[in-house]
Amino acid sequence: MENMKNELREEIKELQLGMKIRRLRQEQRFTLQAVAEKTGLSKPLLSQIENSQVIPPLATLLRIARAFEVNISCFFENEREENKCLVVRAGEQRARQLRTHQHSRGTQPYTYNSRAYGKSQHKMEPFDIEFLVREWSDDLLVRHEGEEFLYLIEGEVEFRHAGETYHLSAGDSVYYDSNEYHGYIAVGDAAPRAVAVLYSGR
Repeated sequence: MENMKNELREEIKELQLGMKIRRLRQEQRFTLQAVAEKTGLSKPLLSQIENSQVIPPLATLLRIARAFEVNISCFFENEREENKCLVVRAGEQRARQLRTHQHSRGTQPYTYNSRAYGKSQHKMEPFDIEFLVREWSDDLLVRHEGEEFLYLIEGEVEFRHAGETYHLSAGDSVYYDSNEYHGYIAVGDAAPRAVAVLYSGR
């Protein structure tokens, strides 16, 4: 347990999500209360994110990005690099499986790892995803601006979108409007892994 906490602290420190979000808020002269009202997120959660105590899920990051009128990609850019072409070799991707904060049932929904970290000014955001939750709860449903594509590499998931339920197996893919409520849970014994691409339209 202590090793996991140490790994999480290192993940947060390396990506500096909290610092970037606080800087955006200060540059735009927003209070935490103003950001809470714009995003629908609580002030305590926003404070935890800014202070690098938790890593927000992707849907939460998208809501924060929309409040600041920026692309979600700004949270995964390395400001010291200006890569026009970013190649990620097999086995060389950054080991940044980000453990998101827990939902109401106390389980982390998934881990994610940006595949575009270091690429400046990108419009799409590709991620490795590993799904952890195996029991459905309506608080797993999220919606946000844009579109998403997901290709399931291994395992099985149950995908819910706009009131419909789909069973996805390895090799299946789904492209959908993320303005509609959607969510995933893992199915079966293997831990499902996928590649997802988010486009927020900004």
